[in-house]
Amino acid sequence: MKSYHIPPVNSDLIPSIQEKIDHLSKSKESLGYVETLALRIALMQETLTPSLSHPCHILFSADHGVVEDGVSLAPQFITYQQTLNFARGGACASVFAKLYGFDFTIVDAGVVGDLSIEPTIINRKVAEGTQNYRLRPAMTREQMEYCLQVGEEFVASFEAKGSNVLSVGEMGIGNTSTSSLWMHFLTQIPLPDCVGVGSGLSPQGVRHKVEILTEAARRLDGDPTPEKLMQEFGGFELVMAVGAMLAAAERRMLVLVDGFVMGAVALMASHIAPNFLDYVVFGHKSKEAGHVKMLAAMNAVPLLDLGMHLGEGIGAMMAYPIVEGAVAMLTQMGTFTSDGITKYFK
Repeated sequence: MKSYHIPPVNSDLIPSIQEKIDHLSKSKESLGYVETLALRIALMQETLTPSLSHPCHILFSADHGVVEDGVSLAPQFITYQQTLNFARGGACASVFAKLYGFDFTIVDAGVVGDLSIEPTIINRKVAEGTQNYRLRPAMTREQMEYCLQVGEEFVASFEAKGSNVLSVGEMGIGNTSTSSLWMHFLTQIPLPDCVGVGSGLSPQGVRHKVEILTEAARRLDGDPTPEKLMQEFGGFELVMAVGAMLAAAERRMLVLVDGFVMGAVALMASHIAPNFLDYVVFGHKSKEAGHVKMLAAMNAVPLLDLGMHLGEGIGAMMAYPIVEGAVAMLTQMGTFTSDGITKYFK
């Protein structure tokens, strides 16, 4: 698997950035985490005057073989229908991308069915869904490496257009199951604590989901390395998302992370390249069970808590105005001196 070379942020810049924040014409620390966010973005870009340009939202869609075991309330064909809906503008991700000013790219990573009827959907289909990982590996090594490469290729094209902000979304019935398995193996949190309702399972349905995933987990042979976990339990859309996020961080782009599923992708990326999290902003806390513990495992601070668990990258895009506000605070506010205000604290 490719090695990713993500540079650490330069902590030597922290005093000068903090001094600038503390001299802005406001009470000290009065903007709370917005000030911390501004400092983090300045570190990502290695400048006291960071800027945000051409935000891009990419959404990968694919199906999961394990759905045949009844781990989701929604039937598999919803992946196909909703992917078409993204292209036709009716989905929440479509509306929010337009509202918040994101270029929106939709990728068929492995949906069951022909999506060529919508030419705006980019075909990178690996296969019509993964294998059922309760019985066998979800994908081959070659398929995994192809997915990582596809994610990077899209990010390179976004960078060429001048983008330094990436948001990633997903569509794939059954992908909370993959996310739960990744979370379990990467954090050592008991599997039942990583499993939630997904698209709306009943308590009985959640118990069945745990049983299926427990059986799948027992099948794993050897160390649960990131490479192995992606091959054994991955979704094509999720591995492409891993590749995209890692490629963005390599380029010092700001990576906006959505909820539970994209959180699991970020968790995987952080185990591949430890410096990855220096470039991540977590959009929101999902209602999906396990997300709080997942965030804690990454020492992550989500910007929003609105009880959402839709996916698609919605929480990441909704958090973007807060990111814009943090940058505007740092680059546009006056200082006590420039504004003629007496500084009343040290």
